[in-house]
Amino acid sequence: MSYQNLIEDVGKIIRPDWTGVTAEAVARMRLQNRFQTGLDIARYTAAIMRRDMEAYDGDPSKYTQSLGCWHGFIGQQKLISIKKHFGTTDRRYLYLSGWMVAALRSQFGPLPDQSMHEKTSVPALIEELYTFLRQADAREIGMMFREIDVAREAGDQVKEKQLLQAVDNYQTHVVPVIADIDAGFGNAEATYLLAKKMIEAGACALQIENQVSDEKQCGHQDGKVTVPHEDFVAKIRACRFAFLELGIDDGIIVARTDSLGAGLTKQIAFSREPGDIGDLYNSFLDCEDVDNLASLNGDVIINRNGKMVRPKRLASNLYQFREGTGADRCVLDCVNALKNGADLLWIETEKPHIEQIAAMVDRVRNVVPNAKLVYNNSPSFNWTLNFRQQVFDAWQKQGKDVSSYDRAKLMSVDYDDTPIGLEADEKIRTFQRDASARAGIFHHLITLPTYHTAALSTDNLAKEYFGDAGMLGYVSNVQRREIREGIACVKHQNMAGSDLGDDHKEYFAGEAALKAGGTHNTMNQFAA
Repeated sequence: MSYQNLIEDVGKIIRPDWTGVTAEAVARMRLQNRFQTGLDIARYTAAIMRRDMEAYDGDPSKYTQSLGCWHGFIGQQKLISIKKHFGTTDRRYLYLSGWMVAALRSQFGPLPDQSMHEKTSVPALIEELYTFLRQADAREIGMMFREIDVAREAGDQVKEKQLLQAVDNYQTHVVPVIADIDAGFGNAEATYLLAKKMIEAGACALQIENQVSDEKQCGHQDGKVTVPHEDFVAKIRACRFAFLELGIDDGIIVARTDSLGAGLTKQIAFSREPGDIGDLYNSFLDCEDVDNLASLNGDVIINRNGKMVRPKRLASNLYQFREGTGADRCVLDCVNALKNGADLLWIETEKPHIEQIAAMVDRVRNVVPNAKLVYNNSPSFNWTLNFRQQVFDAWQKQGKDVSSYDRAKLMSVDYDDTPIGLEADEKIRTFQRDASARAGIFHHLITLPTYHTAALSTDNLAKEYFGDAGMLGYVSNVQRREIREGIACVKHQNMAGSDLGDDHKEYFAGEAALKAGGTHNTMNQFAA
């Protein structure tokens, strides 16, 4: 509905005894608060993701991206920046990282990524992210309304018409959030209950992994333990039921496999017959032949191809898989997840290597042709070293002279401006584009970039401010750059809602409103 039509509609509702309540003020407030509930957001953003997935199937250059954000303000500033630099939020999402929730948002204090943080902190962060994104809408549209008023007062009908069209065509800061539900924080019922809270907060996409919930580890740590496929499918199903119960019929489930780096399982899968999914899971177990049953004390044996074998069990009561089976297990995990309701895949790898990813995706696509990945462009990878070593290995294979390079020390600054350093940087620059074309990656995300940017910027400020630069360390490296680069947050009172509050005060109290944005507000120093 257009701005003018909304004013007319609201005008039919307002009663004569509601003194001081104007149709235009109400219309403005409604447009500044487009999404009434988290379910409105989930429904709206799920449709965006589905359209983007379809577009990617037709053209792999139309991949999507996100950055992990650990606070609503960080997510808000990211989207404001995207709109400023690119003019649109199309194909840009937010990622909610369980790692950052554990490290930064737990009441227990900083925790490792092992599902020890409060599960309620996850939907709370989703709600916080969308609160800040909706406030960014309200702030930006509010400034447009102020410009409309100025144009009207000046009698500039052309400018007023342009601004009214801009309001009608306004693109919201609200974008899809892919939210990390870890391994489900318990059994399938616990997964369902948490999924509902996350969806109600606004999440249209839930990412769940096939690790044991109470043994869960960060994807780039050792000691990962997977669950049999039937257990994981039950949790996928729990997420789907949560979406359907809440009326988000096209909600997205991202099924993550950690099998590439997980060499352990807690359970031997239940199998009804040879070749079923349980039997396939068990076929990867590292077993030894049993010659003398009497020699086994309280141990487990299974029938494999007519032979009795003993799965190797550790003192932790975990069973281990055979070395070198990780890729095969990943492919099986992916195919089974897609056949049981997952929409997207996530293969957690130990390095950013396109051909390694593509080799697995090719096998999955032999069974499910439109299989697509969400891929973690992780800060846990040493991108510089990995890509310099990839270039080194490729050159060596091609017969090029690499004698001037030390493969083990390629991280050195000495290699920054060398041919190997420059070629590696170019491969990093095009990694997302190339991986989306070759390896089926629909969505690229960085899990915890804003954890690192916060640390880096704070280190730089502390070094300058507490050193010889003093106040100049803040002014030259922060405020002056904010002003010259057009960072909206330089007007921090405005960003925090001061002008929005003034508008409301005027709606509520008219000429009697005591407003903050007067002549003596120091924010006016940044008007230019």
